[in-house]
Amino acid sequence: MSSNVTLQEAQAHLAELIAKLAPGEEVVILQNDQPIAKLVGEPAAIRQPRQPGSAKGRLTILANDDDHLDDFKEYMQ
Repeated sequence: MSSNVTLQEAQAHLAELIAKLAPGEEVVILQNDQPIAKLVGEPAAIRQPRQPGSAKGRLTILANDDDHLDDFKEYMQ
């Protein structure tokens, strides 16, 4: 589906045009009744599922600190 707007309308309402743009929808921008640009709605990015172990090697432990576990000894039995 395509709609046309003048350059002046596009400049005045660009944020609204983009917000209303559905995936695959086109808005043709006209100047002097001639097409000069086209806005095309992009489909939403498909998020890839998380992979176990994908952050391996990205965490650096600067010091072993098991002292804070002393407060939880009664719960860890």
